Amino acid sequence: MRVAIFGGSFNPPHVAHLLAATWVLSTRPVDQVWFVPVGQHAFGKVLESFEHRRRMLELATAPIRAESAVCDVEQRLGGPNRTIDTLQHLQREHPEARFSLIIGADILTERHAWKSWDVLERDFGFHVLGRQGYPTPPGYGAEVVLPDVSSTTLRQKLLDRDLDGCRGMIDLDVLDYIEAHALYRPDAP
Repeated sequence: MRVAIFGGSFNPPHVAHLLAATWVLSTRPVDQVWFVPVGQHAFGKVLESFEHRRRMLELATAPIRAESAVCDVEQRLGGPNRTIDTLQHLQREHPEARFSLIIGADILTERHAWKSWDVLERDFGFHVLGRQGYPTPPGYGAEVVLPDVSSTTLRQKLLDRDLDGCRGMIDLDVLDYIEAHALYRPDAP
């Protein structure tokens, strides 16, 4: 089984995440995409609880449920994790699987800060997708640029209670979940 790992905060998950996974499933030799929400951000970013982010991912990925899964490995490992450690752990748990990694082209400019980037590239490989201002560089396959949607912008819209501004960028079930649980509000606990 060939599994592409898509890690991130997913705080909140949005349509560009789903589009990236769908593109990889449709154009790469991949059988499944496993979404891996961070348990605790390695650089100390404040996040909604793991449980909320996992549930929002489950809702967002419903259209591709047969080809995807939400994996809780980072929560099980505890603490902040580095990508190489997570992938090596998954490889030990699932020796029958061949893992690769989905990343945005913007990450390539940060590779010096990643633990064991060379091992990630050699042992796992990447599916690189362009992001606004960061086109897919030569040597990484077809140039695909995801829509300019970011969790940072969406969190601000949610904080400002601009739900209409979020429509079209967040799955409707996810938006309903956010509202039902009062997430991303200034008065939220």
